[in-house]
Amino acid sequence: MKKTPFLIIPALALGAAVLTASPALAATDDKSYQATLDAINGSNASGTAMFTVSGDQITVKQQVSGLAATFNDAPYPHVQHIHIDAMGVCPTPDADTNGDGVISTTEGGPSYGGIGTTLSTSGDTSPAAGTDLTLAGMGSDYTYERTFTLNPETAAALDAGTAVVVVHGLDPATLSQAAQDAPSDLVPSLPLAATSPALCGEVEVSQMDMPVGGAQTGGGGSATNTDAGMYALGGGLVLAAGATVLARRRVLAGR
Repeated sequence: MKKTPFLIIPALALGAAVLTASPALAATDDKSYQATLDAINGSNASGTAMFTVSGDQITVKQQVSGLAATFNDAPYPHVQHIHIDAMGVCPTPDADTNGDGVISTTEGGPSYGGIGTTLSTSGDTSPAAGTDLTLAGMGSDYTYERTFTLNPETAAALDAGTAVVVVHGLDPATLSQAAQDAPSDLVPSLPLAATSPALCGEVEVSQMDMPVGGAQTGGGGSATNTDAGMYALGGGLVLAAGATVLARRRVLAGR
């Protein structure tokens, strides 16, 4: 009977091992965001954008359709950006302060801010590449996917909920004559239509994040709930082992 206590020690060790293993199931530090891109300036276009941030790396997946198709007999170059440091919203028609029927990039600025990151197809992703047509999405419908280093300013705006995706480039034929004749407020050598917003979407925390644990069964839950479950499991193992020991002692006592 003096040996009986030693039977409890392995059970306690097993429970402790389960308890200390629980942090391994904690959620990762990855963050996900999304934006629904709605038409602006009567573009009749639409799109979606998804962002996954891991450390200082961001992966962007974007689909757009219904944009202006051609420009000077070539696929239309649509420059696109994550705008930051303003209200974090898309502009309303009231933003057209000069009354020409077009919300220019400058007029939309108080709503969505300046360029934080250029969603370029290659190379530079800084604001400096913001009007480089050679790095733009092309045509009326396209899919964009790219992973690159995210700058701290844009990362902060994503966290704060003040980031906005803007895709630029309108069909001049859909604009008033005054707007058709006007130069771009950003690149005077281009027409106003070339750099004015066509799609706009406010970036939000993604609703498609998978919860930690049991996603396939709909069980879901936070990392805290998962840890609590593991503690309960560890405690249950200890109790079960203790019960086994007590039963053994009763058997031995009856001999």
